Amino acid sequence: MNILVCDDDKAIVDAIEIYLANEGYIIFKAFDGVEAIEVIRDHEIHLIIMDIMMPKMNGIRATMKIREENNIPLIMLSAKSEDSDKILGLNLGADDYITKPFNPLELIARVKSQLRRYTTLGSLETRSNVYHTGGLMIDDERKNVTIDGEDVHLTPVQYKILKLLTANVGRVFSIEEIYEKVWNETSFSPENTVTVHIRKIREKIEINPREPKYLKVVWGVGYKVEKI
Repeated sequence: MNILVCDDDKAIVDAIEIYLANEGYIIFKAFDGVEAIEVIRDHEIHLIIMDIMMPKMNGIRATMKIREENNIPLIMLSAKSEDSDKILGLNLGADDYITKPFNPLELIARVKSQLRRYTTLGSLETRSNVYHTGGLMIDDERKNVTIDGEDVHLTPVQYKILKLLTANVGRVFSIEEIYEKVWNETSFSPENTVTVHIRKIREKIEINPREPKYLKVVWGVGYKVEKI
């Protein structure tokens, strides 16, 4: 996931970059509203953290400009704490508001919350090549898998298996069906091959693989991803 951080205070931008990069996000930087709009035009951005008081173009004007063309989640960041500033920012299109100084853990939590809403309820949902259930999202165009906004790294075979099950949420696939659809060949004793890949997938997408939330085993029948 790509996050744009825009603040005229370089130290704050660098600090936020460290916090979010440690969570696996890719960070783009801007130091005023004009630069922020240029970054958005040149790159795919999934979330914006925008300061209010900046030179050239402040955060309020930049937010208004951004909202003319897209619906990227936007968190406003400002030293101001008056209710009028918060209300103005939210009315103009901000999705959330954090006041400086901020708790890094709170910032990370708010970022994850906004990305979760965006990937499961927002604009990504309308694309036919995006599959999701609960916090699990597969973007087939980018071959990207996320859980609650966090990237999950799968091998090509693991990706194909999970995509097959998620694109047909609720349907039970036998081991033979999974093998034939993923490997594109007739199955011949595929139990061990498929089972090993399924186990690896569950280890990567489940908090507790022994109590799976997404990838279920239907004993004696096969596997399915459940709608959450």
